Amino acid sequence: NKPSIDTPIGDFFGIGHGIAKHFISLPLTMTCDKGFNCYFPMPFNDRAEFEIVNECDVEIGAFYYHIDYELHSKSWNNIGYFHAKWRRELVKASKKEVNLSGEENYLILYAEGRGHYVGCILSVHGLRPGWWGEGDDMIFVDGEKWPPSIHGTGTEDYIGAAWGFNREFYGPLHGFPLKGPEDWTGYHSMYRFHLESPIPFKKSIKVTIEHGHANDRADDISSVAYWYQTEPHIDFSPMPPVDKRIPLPVKTPAEVLEEILEEIRTAEDLEKKYWHYVHSLGRVISRVIGRDAVRSLLNRALWEALYSKTVEKGEVNEARRVLVDVYNKVIDILRRQ
Repeated sequence: NKPSIDTPIGDFFGIGHGIAKHFISLPLTMTCDKGFNCYFPMPFNDRAEFEIVNECDVEIGAFYYHIDYELHSKSWNNIGYFHAKWRRELVKASKKEVNLSGEENYLILYAEGRGHYVGCILSVHGLRPGWWGEGDDMIFVDGEKWPPSIHGTGTEDYIGAAWGFNREFYGPLHGFPLKGPEDWTGYHSMYRFHLESPIPFKKSIKVTIEHGHANDRADDISSVAYWYQTEPHIDFSPMPPVDKRIPLPVKTPAEVLEEILEEIRTAEDLEKKYWHYVHSLGRVISRVIGRDAVRSLLNRALWEALYSKTVEKGEVNEARRVLVDVYNKVIDILRRQ
């Protein structure tokens, strides 16, 4: 009734969003989409029990497994037991322009006791166009306050890449095996393992990551954290019901723009979000219609001229009218494709 591992099976083996896809890392694999393998050592003294629970609407047609174990004549004293915990959160965008506390970060892991953190799976469903990877990783060890002793420079940097992800890849300790559309909406999944550099803690550890720069993104994020610690561990948060674990459907480009359009119509801070709305439109057009269309529809000089003639002179509603008109035209094109 108090397991050390509590996670959906697909996420545990390395990719979120209910997707099985071939990749191979050192501790986890989804070989040929169907062979899920875990090589994390899981020491135990008295007994070990694994439960796979089917909460689907249909029965599983075929399921088989191998569990390899060793028997030792002596007990393990003060051993670190393997743990894994899944989380999911529809994060909200922060209105703060700087983040000097980490309080609104997405929480990957909070654990108390003595042990070491060995990595995570991180899955992002981008709900709006735009790069969500400017979020810094921040790891607080043994109750330390801001600033954390481990503070990264961006999500892709934590995963082992730089200046974004330009392709899918998988390696022994870091990878990005699932890449969504070019405008960064849709499903994405990545992993980072600290097998060569585990992060130890004596009292507690809090592993967090920003959702966008200073938490300026509102997306659907889920994760599995992997760590070892001596028992007892603190109670896990209850596993959400099935309907709260099922991935949200991916919206079409037209649906995404319609959602943003409704925001433009009523935005009270349009002067602050003007370029955000322009760039969001550009990313969707680039993805669906092509970069030539972006250059013709989103000529920066024209948008800068509009900005100087409207927003800078306090004529915000005129800028709103033009944005609404352009969005409607693009949505109409997308609907007819």
